[in-house]
Amino acid sequence: MKITRLTSPFLFLSLLSILCLTACGKKGSPSAGPAKPAAAPLPEKPLVAKCEPGVHGGRLVIATFGDPKTFNPITENESSSTDIIRLLFSGLLSVDTQTQTVGPGLAESWTVEPDQKTWTFVLRKGVVWSDGKPLTADDVIFTWDVIYAPEIDNVTADLFKIDGKNFKVTKVDDLTVKVVTPEPYAPFIEYFGSVPIIPKHVLESAVKEKRFPAAYGINTKPEELVGCGPFKLKQFKPGELTLLERNPNYFVVDSKGQRLPYLDNVIYTVLPDMNAMSLRFLKGEADMHENVRPDEYERFKTESEKGKFNLMELGLGLERGFLWFNQNTNQQAKGGQPIVAAHKLNWFRNAKFRQAISHAIDRPSIVKAIYAGRAFPNYGFVSLENKKWNNPEVPKFPFDLARARALLKEIGIEDRNNDGMLEDASGKVLEFVLSTNTGNSVRERMAVLIQDDLKKLGVKLVFQPIEFNTLVAKINNTYDYDCILLGLGGGGLDPASSMNVLKSDGFTHQWFPRQKTPATEWEARIDFLMNAQIKELDFAQRKKFFDEVQTILSEQQPMIYTVAPIVYSAVRSDLGNVRPTVLSSYRISWNAEELYFKKK
Repeated sequence: MKITRLTSPFLFLSLLSILCLTACGKKGSPSAGPAKPAAAPLPEKPLVAKCEPGVHGGRLVIATFGDPKTFNPITENESSSTDIIRLLFSGLLSVDTQTQTVGPGLAESWTVEPDQKTWTFVLRKGVVWSDGKPLTADDVIFTWDVIYAPEIDNVTADLFKIDGKNFKVTKVDDLTVKVVTPEPYAPFIEYFGSVPIIPKHVLESAVKEKRFPAAYGINTKPEELVGCGPFKLKQFKPGELTLLERNPNYFVVDSKGQRLPYLDNVIYTVLPDMNAMSLRFLKGEADMHENVRPDEYERFKTESEKGKFNLMELGLGLERGFLWFNQNTNQQAKGGQPIVAAHKLNWFRNAKFRQAISHAIDRPSIVKAIYAGRAFPNYGFVSLENKKWNNPEVPKFPFDLARARALLKEIGIEDRNNDGMLEDASGKVLEFVLSTNTGNSVRERMAVLIQDDLKKLGVKLVFQPIEFNTLVAKINNTYDYDCILLGLGGGGLDPASSMNVLKSDGFTHQWFPRQKTPATEWEARIDFLMNAQIKELDFAQRKKFFDEVQTILSEQQPMIYTVAPIVYSAVRSDLGNVRPTVLSSYRISWNAEELYFKKK
């Protein structure tokens, strides 16, 4: 499932790693240990992967600098968790990320009635969980009961409502599930089919005891974390590593009948920052570097000519980097004080203030200074690479300090005492704190440039970098912040992937999440348009609805976009079945179950 979510510790997603003894990824034999139970028999009709047959063995090393916050696929909402979770669970259907085509998964087939609202899925007979227990329709029903449970906060539910109504998911028999949507749901196959299925026999007690949000947390014992994906958890050491091992009960085979995945292990190791990750890869101690920064391109190009790894230019990425202001009008849970000080709220909630800040950001200088020219100024919600859905006619606010000052003066903000600093009508100096995550040198450098840009305007920006998971807690839980510089990723090409961001009651509606009713007329209009497009089967009409959404976002500037970098990735030369794509943050590892080390 492709849900738009906060991107991880560094610029968009990151996977790089290291347990690293020597040149990680080598096919060393695991140390002797207790005998493991034999794998369960294959399903009657296993899924046959469309990959080149490979060979079993080896460990894939990926470096990162963000620990997962949870292993729970229903409650997670940050890519540091998704990095791992995506490899532990499977959905009813599968999506080839490179081609954006949908195929069978846990379900071997599906049908839809002429009303375009009634769907039937037939599960594979003989699929089992990683603990050997059968996977049945009961698990599918249980998964959706959890998603729709009002007491269980999760980002997934936002995507699967039409006019506030849930989908009806029912059991026909042990291997058959029927789904009825309130209205036709345009992206049904890709989105509903991709939702990770969770085990009822393991997690039902957590739901009954009202402790599901804490279930499958980072303290869960590996043997108790049951999934149906290609890998399972073997070890987690906070701040050090996450070690996965192959799931011997995985339901997928190659054309020779060999059971996937090929790799014995996948290891994510935690490093202090992006520079350390790059160095680790260049030393041969990590097997892929999915996010080579544009300013590193020449160095990586020179090293790649030695033949040990391939450097690939993939095009313009889909991830969106931006800053936003806290527009939350609620009060703090403790003390009853406003979440945002009244004078700052007056600034942040004014569209002309946000437009002025957008005009004050010198995007071309960011492209030149941070990306060595390998990026483009960005002004819209949808990536320029997503030509199917991008609206090229949205309003733009290019660098123009004079226009920024004029907009601020219109709302009573100007330099009233000729000290070079702007004050509002009550005499308050324009000052606020901008935060981003530590260890991300690109964002940190960008924040410093923005700080300098706003200083020229007469705004005092205090830059305060914060550890990623702590920052996410401020964004999602306490709302204790002024302004954030981060990014969104993980979403698919379809607008449905951003329902949780764009709907006013959405979990990831960052500037003011989970609104009981829309706080502004323009947010109410976006709610209407997003509800309309999701049930519209005519593409031209859907595009018209979503074009208007993009126009409103650009006019209102709740998210002030910065630049769109060209994407580069690097990977070991001897890794097979590499099918790189710019359509995912997991540019190399999206098909990890198919990757293998070529024998020499």
